[in-house]
Amino acid sequence: MTASGLKIRPARAEDAARLDEIRRAAFAPVFASFRSILGDEIYAAAQARGDEAQEGLLASMLTAGSPWELYVAEVADDVVGFVSVQLNHDTKVGEIGLNAVDPAHAGKGLGTGMYDFSIGRMKEAGMKVATVGTGGDPSHAPARRAYQKAGFSVEIPSVWMCRML
Repeated sequence: MTASGLKIRPARAEDAARLDEIRRAAFAPVFASFRSILGDEIYAAAQARGDEAQEGLLASMLTAGSPWELYVAEVADDVVGFVSVQLNHDTKVGEIGLNAVDPAHAGKGLGTGMYDFSIGRMKEAGMKVATVGTGGDPSHAPARRAYQKAGFSVEIPSVWMCRML
């Protein structure tokens, strides 16, 4: 079941500020979780730059020639989320990339709607497999549940390990 009144459309340049606002709000608990798990010293050395680079990644998805298709989720003409999709026509593998729902609208089926849309886009483009990557830490539990709800059922667990030198 998807959120009532959900509309998904291609992102436009004028959406950039709102999409980044959603990204920052949605990923704040994730970045805080990473810092908590890693500790301040390892986080600063090994993770912080990657977290900070996410803003540039989102902005790059709005540029001409990006390998990503970026879509906006709207409810009542209010931008409440976004999802990126990459289609590899050689391998026939589609990927859901950076995506987020405004935390003020979480738990209303918006993620499911965005993922259903993305999977439909992949099928329309002739993809044979859909993939998505997410974290295994507690802050990613809602994302994992949403992906499972959207039918992602095969997974390869991964562990990223760190130590100070």
